[in-house]
Amino acid sequence: MEKKEFIDRLKELTVNEDVFAVSRAINELRGQFEDFCIEQDRLKQVALLEAQERGETVDFTIEQDPLKEEFYTVFSEYKERRNKLSSEKKLEEESNLRKKKSLMERLKSLIESEENIGAAVETYKEIHESWKTVGDIPREKRQDIQSEYSKLLESFFFNLKIYRELKEHDLKRNFQLKKEIVTKIETLLANDVIRDLEAQIKLLQNEFDSLGPVPKEEWEGLKNTYWTGVKAVYQKITDFYDGKRQEQKQNLEQKQTLLVQVKECVSTVHEITDAKAWESVTEKLLTIQNEWKTIGQGPRKENEELWTALRAECDVFFAAKKAFYQVIKDKFEGVAKQKNNLIEKVVALKDSTDWKGTSEKIIRLQQEWKNLGSAGQKNEQKLWKDFRSACDAFFENKKQFFAKEDEVNANNLEAKKALITEIEAYLVGEDKQQVIADLKEFSHRFNAIGKVPFKEKDTVYQAFKNGLDSHYKKIKLEGAEKDKVMFQAHLDTLKSNPNASKLIEKERRDLEQMITKQQQDINQLENNLGFVSKSKAGDALRKDVEHKINVAKDRIKEYKTKIKLLTTNE
Repeated sequence: MEKKEFIDRLKELTVNEDVFAVSRAINELRGQFEDFCIEQDRLKQVALLEAQERGETVDFTIEQDPLKEEFYTVFSEYKERRNKLSSEKKLEEESNLRKKKSLMERLKSLIESEENIGAAVETYKEIHESWKTVGDIPREKRQDIQSEYSKLLESFFFNLKIYRELKEHDLKRNFQLKKEIVTKIETLLANDVIRDLEAQIKLLQNEFDSLGPVPKEEWEGLKNTYWTGVKAVYQKITDFYDGKRQEQKQNLEQKQTLLVQVKECVSTVHEITDAKAWESVTEKLLTIQNEWKTIGQGPRKENEELWTALRAECDVFFAAKKAFYQVIKDKFEGVAKQKNNLIEKVVALKDSTDWKGTSEKIIRLQQEWKNLGSAGQKNEQKLWKDFRSACDAFFENKKQFFAKEDEVNANNLEAKKALITEIEAYLVGEDKQQVIADLKEFSHRFNAIGKVPFKEKDTVYQAFKNGLDSHYKKIKLEGAEKDKVMFQAHLDTLKSNPNASKLIEKERRDLEQMITKQQQDINQLENNLGFVSKSKAGDALRKDVEHKINVAKDRIKEYKTKIKLLTTNE
C-alpha cells in the first residue's frame, strides 16, 4: 500500500457520521501508516549511507513530505471532531449526572423532611418520572448512582410509615412487573436475531432497574432469577459472536482457496488459442464467482483485500478474453464482407437461363462460400439465408424448366418411336427417286421432332439409322449417283444424331485429310513420270501412272463435292 492509498482509506473512514464506530480502525490505520513511513525513512537512510560509503556527496537534509502532512492533516481534523463530540458527550453525561444527583438530593430531602404524605407521593412521582427522562451518565458512575437511588427509593417507601399501604401495593406491583420483565428476558432466548436481542435485553434491564423495590422476602429469589436470565441472554450473544468469528475465519479460508483457483485460471490465458477453451475457462471462473457469493463474510479488512484481489484477477482474465474475441470479431467481419460480395454475385445470376454455365458459376461461388469459413454466430445465419435463397431461386427455376423439357422430350421419344415403326414398315417400290424422296422425308421428320431423354438418345438414333440403312441397301444404285445418294443419306442420318455438329465436323476433317492425301499421291506420281523412259515398256508404265493420277483427281472432285454437300446441309 502506498501513502496515497493510506490517505484515501483514511478519508473513507473519516466521512462516517459515527466517529466513535471507526475510531479503532482509524487508530490502526495511523499505526500502519507510521510503520510504513518509518520503514520508508529507514530505507532512504540506508541508501544515503551506502551512497556515502561509495564516496558520493550526500545531503542528509530531511525533506518535507506533502503526502505525510496531508495524512496527519486529515487525521487531525478527524481527531478534533472526535474530541469535540467526545467532549460534548462527556459534558452531557456530566450534566445528566448532576441532574440525577439533584433529583437524589430532592428525594433524600423528601424522605427526611416531608410530612405531608400526599405531597410526598406527588413529589416522589415527579422525581421518579424526571429520573426516567434523564439520559446516560458516565459509565463508571452508573452503578453507584443507580444503587444509591435504589436505596433512597427503599428508604422512601420503608421510612414513610403512614404510606405503608401504598408502599405495600407498590412493592407487590413492582414485584409483579419485575417478574413479567424476568419472563420477557427468559423468552428472549428464543430470538435468534442478535441485534434485536441486544437492543431488547438493554431495554428490559433499564426497565427493571427503573422500577421500585419489591417485597424483601421476594427480592432474593427474584434477583437470582433475573440475573440467571440476563446471564443466559448475554451468554447467547457471546456464543453468537464467538461462532461468528469462527465462521468468518472459515469463510476467509474458503475464499482464499477460491482465489488460488481463480489465479490458476487466469495464469492459463496465454495458452488459450480457441473460443471453446475460452468458454470452458470462463464457465469455470463464473462457477468460482458464484461459489464465492454463497460464502458469508470474513473479517472486514481481510474480506475487502480478498475481494479486491479476486476482482483484479478477473479483470485480467476478461480483458484478455475481450482482446481475443476482438480478433475473432474482426476476422468474422472480413468474412462477412466477402460473403456479402458472393451474395451480390449469386443474386445477379439467379434469374439467368443459361442453365449449364450459370450452374457451374453458382457451384463455384458455393465452394468459395464454403472455403471462407464462418462469419460468426451474429452474421452467419442471415448471410447464409440470403445466399441460399438466391441459389435456391436459380435451381428452382432450372428444375421447373427441365421438368417441362423432360415432358417435351418424353413426348418426342414416343413420336420418334412411332416414326421408326413407320420406317420399319415402309415398303421399297420400283421408283428409286420416289424411294429416295420418301427416305429423305423420314430423315426430315425425324430431325424435326427434337430431343429425347438423354439415356434414350443413342438407342433411338441407332434404331432410326438401322431402319433407313436397310431401305437404302434395297435400292439398286450405281456409280456417282449411288455415291451421292448414299452420302446424302449418310448426312441425313448424321443430322439425326444427338451429336450431329461434332460428327459433321469430323466428317469434314476426314474429307480434307483424304484430299490432302490424294494431292500428295498425285504430286508423287507426276514426279515419277519424269523418270519414265521413252520406250514401249515405258509407254505402258506412263499410261498406268497417268491413269492413277486421273483416278486421284476424280476422287478429289468427289471429296470436294461431299464437302460442298456438308456445307449446304449445315
